[in-house]
Amino acid sequence: MGEQSFDMIVIGAGPGGYVAAIRGAQLGLRVAVVERENLGGICLNWGCIPTKALLRSAEIYHYMQRAGEYGLKADGLGFDLDAVVKRSRKVAGQLNAGVGHLLKKNKVTVVMGQARVTGPGQVSVAGETGETRLTAPHIVLATGARARDLPGLEADGKRVWSYRHALVPPHMPGRLLVIGSGAIGIEFASFYNALGADVTVIEVMDRILPVEDAEISAFAKKQFEKQGMHILEGASVASLERGADHVIAQIKQGEKTSSEVFDTVISAVGIVGNVEDLGLEALGITIDRTHVVTDDYCRTGVEGIYAIGDLAGAPWLAHKASHEGVMVAELIARGHPHPIKPDSIAGCTYCHPQIASVGLTEAQAKEQGYDIKVGRFPFIGNGKAIALGEPEGLVKTVFDASTGALLGAHMVGAEVTELIQGYVVGRQLETTEEDLMQTVFPHPTLSEMMHESVLDAWGKAIHF
Repeated sequence: MGEQSFDMIVIGAGPGGYVAAIRGAQLGLRVAVVERENLGGICLNWGCIPTKALLRSAEIYHYMQRAGEYGLKADGLGFDLDAVVKRSRKVAGQLNAGVGHLLKKNKVTVVMGQARVTGPGQVSVAGETGETRLTAPHIVLATGARARDLPGLEADGKRVWSYRHALVPPHMPGRLLVIGSGAIGIEFASFYNALGADVTVIEVMDRILPVEDAEISAFAKKQFEKQGMHILEGASVASLERGADHVIAQIKQGEKTSSEVFDTVISAVGIVGNVEDLGLEALGITIDRTHVVTDDYCRTGVEGIYAIGDLAGAPWLAHKASHEGVMVAELIARGHPHPIKPDSIAGCTYCHPQIASVGLTEAQAKEQGYDIKVGRFPFIGNGKAIALGEPEGLVKTVFDASTGALLGAHMVGAEVTELIQGYVVGRQLETTEEDLMQTVFPHPTLSEMMHESVLDAWGKAIHF
């Protein structure tokens, strides 16, 4: 096949890549996107979206079991795991098709296959029908990341699962061990726990959800334990002995090592960037611990080559990748975009209760030398939360005492993944406590707690 020429080639069609491609096309660039597996990448097909579909089923099942609290009757409760998974896959399929439609509508050329950058401005794609050669002055690397496999804890899809196996489980876990308590680990722990599995979560750090504010982590831990989860902090799995229908885990906690038997293990111990077989080293691109090193504008330091999303490092979030994709497309089209501020990107975890945060934790703010004011408001003081039957939760805000700048916001409880955006907008607009105090929040809503938390930082909360 002869060469095809473009203004911009994007390698990877996940939430970073396909968004970069669409924005580039909107700006008048001729764009090709190369994808080796699924349009929409891990996020749409094997990550964010299908997990939310599973968690929604678990949430409804949870409420069905609580029907009596709401004056309702629901008898003969049960679930069909295959049907739950089928719904999740259908949601993923619908969105995958939607991405294909958007790329076509925006006249982006899609090339399926494995890409390799063979030289400056040159990409070779090995597809089912042979090799395709593409050229463009600008190449955007958006190949994402995959689950980290620790030696001895590798997923086999039978008794030891990665997130992919956990999305299409070969069996319903009875006694489940989840290794790692970041967003992925806790979401799967929450899902299988809600369906009745006996779940143990192991975290090597001194607390679960280690990137969250310590107070939020502690609150969430209490709720998880109330739901029957076993949480082991400051612990690790030394080895796994695999049997036909069980796994024996050697669990090390402090000086103590114990053997525990599980029928299923989910390994969620972080991610590694997909940097292999792309030809990056030969081009002189710097790779640090499986991630491509970039500047604030996602430039790699090699003329015409950019890296976005998980490949370019933390925070490993789809919305960060998408925003970087837009920024790079605008840069290529000779625009003047603003670089992204990582501490203004919210993180959301869809366990039960939900967790959401943006900006600095209380500890980080103190470490950075700020004189701070901290406000808190519990869900139990909010009329809407009580009416919903969701009185367990907390909103926490951290301010610079001298300027009133909102340094961070941290929440745990019902629907906080939707609420957090209020604080994100506030930070983007460089709001102060005064602006937030003067804002009228509608009643009765959960968002009123956001107002009260700000008021509390200055000792002015009304309902607490």
